[in-house]
Amino acid sequence: MPTDNPSVSYPLTEAQGRGNPTEWPSSGDHAQRAPASAPLSRHATHIYTVSYLIFFSLMGTLARLGLQALTFYTGAPVVTGVLWANVGGSLVMGFLSEDQNLFREEWGNRAKEPATEPVDESKIKNQKHMTVKKTIPLYIGLTTGFCGCFTSFSSFIRDIFLALANVLPDPSLPTGSHIASRNGGYSFMALVAVILLTVSLSLSALIFGAHLALALTRITPTVPFAFTRRVLDRVMVVLAWGCWLGAVFLAIWPPDRYNGPDVWRGRAVFALVFAPPGCLLRFYVSLRLNSKMPTFPLGTFVVNMFGTIILGLCYDLQHVGGLGAVVPAALTGCQVLQGIMDGFCGSTTTISTWVSELKGLSHRRHAYLYGAVSVLVGLGFLVVIMGSLLWTRGFDKPVCG
Repeated sequence: MPTDNPSVSYPLTEAQGRGNPTEWPSSGDHAQRAPASAPLSRHATHIYTVSYLIFFSLMGTLARLGLQALTFYTGAPVVTGVLWANVGGSLVMGFLSEDQNLFREEWGNRAKEPATEPVDESKIKNQKHMTVKKTIPLYIGLTTGFCGCFTSFSSFIRDIFLALANVLPDPSLPTGSHIASRNGGYSFMALVAVILLTVSLSLSALIFGAHLALALTRITPTVPFAFTRRVLDRVMVVLAWGCWLGAVFLAIWPPDRYNGPDVWRGRAVFALVFAPPGCLLRFYVSLRLNSKMPTFPLGTFVVNMFGTIILGLCYDLQHVGGLGAVVPAALTGCQVLQGIMDGFCGSTTTISTWVSELKGLSHRRHAYLYGAVSVLVGLGFLVVIMGSLLWTRGFDKPVCG
């Protein structure tokens, strides 16, 4: 079972809880555990952390878009394409939160342990492991960056609204066909189905990931501390910023732009451009606000609601009628809106951290309150934003659809 703090996908040490993200205890600990390596400065740790977040936000966004494409097909048993991405990201989050081998050299367990040890020492060691692991740039990148961007709370709330309004896309229907109308009872059942499927499967995946980490303890490798410090951290700075800059160049100057429609820009490239800002926004907001209310992770709640609002606005702009003919400017604008929804909103909001917080809150009533408020408030925003267009003028097919 995950033993992490509910704020598993970002570091929250005692110093960071006071709102200073530069006070990461990397220098002293590393200096004691690896005398041959010079201690990292706070600025270097910060740069490495941001670089890991950028790189893994790109990888998480690509993984989400790819899995959505694979699981949304004619005859699919589940028509909410983001469901399996949320499940996959939660599974990886559960594994990383419970694993104690990947970063063993970082948290000071390089020497062989005795066969038996007192229970109190074991608890102290586990606490030290959890505290230090959340300050490791690579771990932050994998959890906040990859898992957080692999999953999407805003897309989950969007699917709830579309199911309620009976406009959830169905891959089994021919393009342009209309979904048969239904009564309010069926719409309520559709809403409940999307909520229960996503929450229950994501929570189950989080727990299964933790069990998987325990089962694979003997064969899970350890990332060498010296290799991470001297090679991987430095390479990641160039790789992360280079990949992000490359995505920007591809979005501005696409190759062979006159030999056919650049549909791949709207499906992937624009999403990669907007993914890192969303991931970094979630990281800093959560770092600053989550410690304010121990029983209600305020930072995660704020970014989930903010991303959901932005997604609703972009969805309306994409589906509003009266745009006229499909001209290149309209097509590009539609693709940019899709990139904001898939990249920025998908990376700003997260299911993996949300279910981890639900699992980790000390009292169940706090977990139920936090979960219910998140879903109801997010759905309320989309009812106002998207419902105001749907139930007045209706949704038109987007020009980049």
